[in-house]
Amino acid sequence: MLEKLKKILSNKDIIKSIIFTFLILLVFKACTYIPIPMVDTTAISQTISNNSFFSILNAFSGGGLSNFSILALGISPYITSSIIIQMLQLVIPKLKEWHEQGEVGKQKINRVTRYCTVVIAFAQGLALLFGLGARPENILIADVLANKNMFWVFYVYMAIIITAGSCFTMWLADLITRHGIGNGSSMIIAAGIISTIPAMFTTLWAKYIAGGLANAANITCYIAIIVLYFLMILGVVFFEGAQRKIPIQYANRQQGGKSELPIKLNSANVIPVIFASTLLSIPLTITGMLGQETGVAATWIENIFSYQKPIGMTIYILLIFFFSFFYSFMTVDPETISENLDKQGAYIPGYRRGEETKNQLARLLFKTTLIGATYLTILALVPIIVSKSFGFTSQEASVITIGGTSLIIVVGVAIETARQLETASETNDYKGFL
Repeated sequence: MLEKLKKILSNKDIIKSIIFTFLILLVFKACTYIPIPMVDTTAISQTISNNSFFSILNAFSGGGLSNFSILALGISPYITSSIIIQMLQLVIPKLKEWHEQGEVGKQKINRVTRYCTVVIAFAQGLALLFGLGARPENILIADVLANKNMFWVFYVYMAIIITAGSCFTMWLADLITRHGIGNGSSMIIAAGIISTIPAMFTTLWAKYIAGGLANAANITCYIAIIVLYFLMILGVVFFEGAQRKIPIQYANRQQGGKSELPIKLNSANVIPVIFASTLLSIPLTITGMLGQETGVAATWIENIFSYQKPIGMTIYILLIFFFSFFYSFMTVDPETISENLDKQGAYIPGYRRGEETKNQLARLLFKTTLIGATYLTILALVPIIVSKSFGFTSQEASVITIGGTSLIIVVGVAIETARQLETASETNDYKGFL
C-alpha cells in the first residue's frame, strides 16, 4: 500500500492532475454561495430541510440548493439526462446504433445528452421556482413582491440563470475528466456530499456534548452513532467491491485459455434508491409546495408516500427492488454478453453456447441482483431507523446521514479514483521502461 502511494506521489503528472481537480472543485464550491438574484433564502432553507427529495438534491449540489445559488441544481440535470438517454437506447434504434459505433458514436450520444441537459435543467429550474414560489412571499424579496403581474417573468429569468449554472457545472466536470483525476461528474457529486460531512459532526456535537449536555447517556449515543457511521463505510466498501466471477473458457486457445467474467454484486449502483425516493417524494413535495400539509387528503398522501410510514416504507422497498432488477438487466444484458462470448469463441464450462449460456448468465445476474437489492434496501433504511431510534428532528435527520445514497456515491467514487490513480502510475512506469 505504501509502495503504491509512494509511486503515485512521485509522479508529477498525477500530482498536477490532483491539484487541478482540487482547484476546479474549489471554484464549484465557491459558486454555490453566489445567490440567484431577487431570492429570499430564509424560507427556502426551511422547506428543503423538511423534504427528503430536496435534501438529496441539496447534497448532490454541494449545498447549492439550500443557498439557492446559481448552482442550485448542480450536476443533477446532466445525470438525469444521461440516465434517460441510456434508457432510450433500448427503444430508439438510432441511439442503439450510435452506442455500437465506438468512440464516434459516443461523441454523438454525448452531444445529444448535453442538449437534453439544457432542456431538463430549464424545466427543473422552472418547476422548482414555480413550486417553491406558489406563494411568492416564500422565495421573492420584498422589493420584487410589489410587481404582482411580473412574477412569471422573474421566474423564467431565474430559471435561465439556474440552467446556465448547470451548464457551467457540466463544463467544470468536463475539465476534471479531461485534465484532472476520475470522472468529473462523479467527482463533483462526491465533493458536494463530502463538503456536508463536517456539518453532521458539528450537529452531533451540539446535540450530545456541547452546552453541558455531556452526560454518560449522551456520550454513549454520540460514540455509538460515530462507530455505526464507520461500520457503514466498511460495509459499503466491501459490498461495492464485491463481484461474482464467472469462469470463462476459450475454445480456440490451448492450456491457460481460462478467464473470468466479473459481475458486480450491486450492478445498479445508487440509481434504484434515487429513483425510488424521487417517485415517493413527488406527491409530498407538491402538497408541501401548495401549502396543503393538513387535511384528510394530505394525511392520506403522507401515510402512503412517506417512507417513514409503514405503507410508504413497503412501497419504498418494492420500488428499490424493482429498479435494481430493471437497471441491472438493462446495463448487464445476458443476451448481449452471450453473443459477445460466442463471437470470441468463449463459453461457460458446463453450458452450451447461445441460449443455454444466456439463461445461465440471467440466473447468476438474478441471484447477485437479489443480494445487491437487499443491500441497497438495508442501506437506504438505516438512516430512517437511526433517526427514529435516536429521536432526531427533521432538520437534524437531513444533516446526520448514517448510510443512504450519499455514502454509496462517496465510497464508489473513492474506489474508482484510487484505481485510476494506480493505473496511471503503472502506465507511467511502463513508459519509462520502454
